[in-house]
Amino acid sequence: MKLKSTTLRAFTALHSWVGLCAGFALFVAFYAGAITVFQQPVQQWASPRTVAAASLDDMQGLLDHVLATHQEARIRLGMTFPGYAGNSPTAYWPDRHGTWQFASPEQPDGGPTLPGAALPELINALHYSLGLPLAGMYLMGVVSLLYGIALVSGLIIHLPRLTKDLFALRPGRNLKRFWQDAHNAIGVLSLPFHAVFAVTGAMLCLSVVLMMAIGPLAYRGQLLGASATAMDTAPQRPVTGVAATLAPVSTWVAQARAVARQQGLRDFEPRYLKLSHAGDSHATVEITGEVPHAMATGTLALDAHDGTLLADQLPGQRDANHATLAWAYALHFGDYGNALVQWLYLLLGLGGAFLFYSGNLLWIETRRRRQQAEQRRSSRLMARATVGVCIGVCVAISSAAVAAQWLPRLGLSVDNGERWACFVSWALCLLWACLRTPAQAARELLWLAAVVTAMVPLAHGMATGAWFWRSAAAGQTAIAAVDLGALALAAGFAAMARASARRARTGEPNSVWADTRE
Repeated sequence: MKLKSTTLRAFTALHSWVGLCAGFALFVAFYAGAITVFQQPVQQWASPRTVAAASLDDMQGLLDHVLATHQEARIRLGMTFPGYAGNSPTAYWPDRHGTWQFASPEQPDGGPTLPGAALPELINALHYSLGLPLAGMYLMGVVSLLYGIALVSGLIIHLPRLTKDLFALRPGRNLKRFWQDAHNAIGVLSLPFHAVFAVTGAMLCLSVVLMMAIGPLAYRGQLLGASATAMDTAPQRPVTGVAATLAPVSTWVAQARAVARQQGLRDFEPRYLKLSHAGDSHATVEITGEVPHAMATGTLALDAHDGTLLADQLPGQRDANHATLAWAYALHFGDYGNALVQWLYLLLGLGGAFLFYSGNLLWIETRRRRQQAEQRRSSRLMARATVGVCIGVCVAISSAAVAAQWLPRLGLSVDNGERWACFVSWALCLLWACLRTPAQAARELLWLAAVVTAMVPLAHGMATGAWFWRSAAAGQTAIAAVDLGALALAAGFAAMARASARRARTGEPNSVWADTRE
């Protein structure tokens, strides 16, 4: 397919500017998202001590205690099963003020703090909202839409020479051509996955906003309320006021597995439940679980007293609402497969971060004045911002991980300390990038990222004695993989720092990446 030169220029400009506008946020989202794929191993790694795996009896004891001591929990309560979000189950419910409360076997009386290490949630918050409040999630939804525009315009640009771009990677002295080849190859190879991330990211971040926007036009302004009902599996049952005793959790699990088997789904594994109106004769429980080799999760609604099946949304039986949302979650987070899928998502995440970083470098190189030492102010500012934001967030996440291990030893608050370590180090990196030339800031911050990231397994080993070789020997391969992954990232940052230093010394002199005074 051959495009007119004017059309090609228009789509190239659109691709560049949309990519630049959304690129910084997308770099943070992809780098943090790559780590978030391994949220459970990171949770285990960051926990101050290894908690033994809990059982259904522990879960039952926690449920009974919470229902007996918190009346609000009897109206609506959620609970994770042991092994899903950690070794221990977690119960959560809104109090009378609407504030979520959390309880675990270690903290059965509950409180507003989520049990377990805060590090995975901090990294996840960077992924979906840049660590900002609710508005950050909506911002990332808009960024996902811009991301989709950049993908479509990039596809149109490269479609005429798709095969050529796919296999072209020409290292050599022409660094711009090398970066362009790498950018194109990664973009073409990972295009289907990026399309999935763009669509599902916009869907997950903006669904509430879209429903609020079109609410006045649909369902007589009651779309939000109707959507909540449509996404529940359990039918609406009025409270009777007649007291009844709940069946044990083990009965719910046995019934859920039996129903799943009857529908041809073997090895249904419950992950979390939602209990409504506990103690009333119309109490219901929804059990959501996963099935090996099946896409997305499935949910069953049971009578909470006798285990009678009320409704189900299992794979192969779901309606459009449940299937769409379940597939969106599964495709976005890669939790439908085994460890191989998770590692693939990790590589895709890091590749995506590289895509946006290299896009900024290409923009700077394209605008470079080759015959003049003085470069445009816009190029210098973009170079500083790219170094400060992108390399800065890598330093920030590693700093938070180190803080997660050392703060308890210093008797300081882990949750607040991790956030301070993350955002203060990120701000300092931005400040450093503003004060130094781009070439100096790039190699210095890359070396800093390498050192801080290499300290991640060091801090873990010193704090817990669980050095990665000991974890591996003890069969705790997920924890060992976190340490080894940090070492691999540190080696990557060091290699990039050396390459940046070499580029500053021996590369073309008229560049913001050359060692020249401004």
